[in-house]
Amino acid sequence: MALVTALLFFVSIVAHELSHAIVAKARGLPVRSITLFALGGVAEIEKEAVDPKTEFWMGIAGPISSVVIGIVCLGIAVALGWSPPEFPRQPLPAMLMWLGYINIVLAIFNMIPGFPLDGGRVLRAIVWWITGSAKRATTIAARVGQFIAFVMIVYGVLQFFRGAGFNGLWICFIGWFLLNASRESYAHVAITEGLRGIRVADVMSRDYLTVDGYSNLQTFVEEYLVRTGRRCFVVTLNGHPEGIITPNEISGIQRARWPYTTVADVMRPLDQVTTVSPDTPLSDALELMGQQDLNQLPVLANGNLAGLISRGHVLQLLKTRAELQA
Repeated sequence: MALVTALLFFVSIVAHELSHAIVAKARGLPVRSITLFALGGVAEIEKEAVDPKTEFWMGIAGPISSVVIGIVCLGIAVALGWSPPEFPRQPLPAMLMWLGYINIVLAIFNMIPGFPLDGGRVLRAIVWWITGSAKRATTIAARVGQFIAFVMIVYGVLQFFRGAGFNGLWICFIGWFLLNASRESYAHVAITEGLRGIRVADVMSRDYLTVDGYSNLQTFVEEYLVRTGRRCFVVTLNGHPEGIITPNEISGIQRARWPYTTVADVMRPLDQVTTVSPDTPLSDALELMGQQDLNQLPVLANGNLAGLISRGHVLQLLKTRAELQA
């Protein structure tokens, strides 16, 4: 029965995260997956909420679902003969009682007003609605989350030395996890907010390096890659851009074949490469590079290559802004 209870608890966690995902998709935000781990689960929503109303309902949907599941489990246990506050004498009511209590405790824990917990997102939405500033709301919610994490760590240490043993260490671990999650979530949201309103055209490089597609790989490596240190080149055929080439394309070719293989033979044609337009929001381009593990994206305008955008361009922009705000 303990094993079944544990499995059903993870099912209830899936339901908790599904509620977040359903609200996100209903508000037009893509959901990549739901991941379960030792401390619960997380719905990987690919974009941040664009308004406080969306943030509020995404945050509170999970705790509401957990409370509903908890009440239903407790209600069924009572219907099967359980008389609170006595402990159930039958296995099935006992399992339902524990599932009910655990889900309600899960909802209460998640409503702690510390980012990125659900309660922290609700707090962020409220502050966002009051102040009109998503960045300020994120800062406040993240700081509250870090404060709560520190309190949990200190409390866990004190409990450990008072004889709580593993329970104290477990509280410390949860506090440490919350602290790191709060910092990472804040950094992600801060980057997204910092890039808001900026287009790819504002930071892309129009002076990209080109290489003749008829050159062999030996010449390309020696004359371009080694001498310049650059990793991405636009391949031209008869003066017209046709694709891109990076060290990744060369790594699969045996060195002995380099003098007999042209750049055009191994390049990635532009029609097979993920591209963006100059008007694409920079935050969307950065997310696209992260999802597909790319370092750069060609920028096409009316079917013609307008430039290249790379992670380096985004990092340079963020670094410059940080220096100006210091």
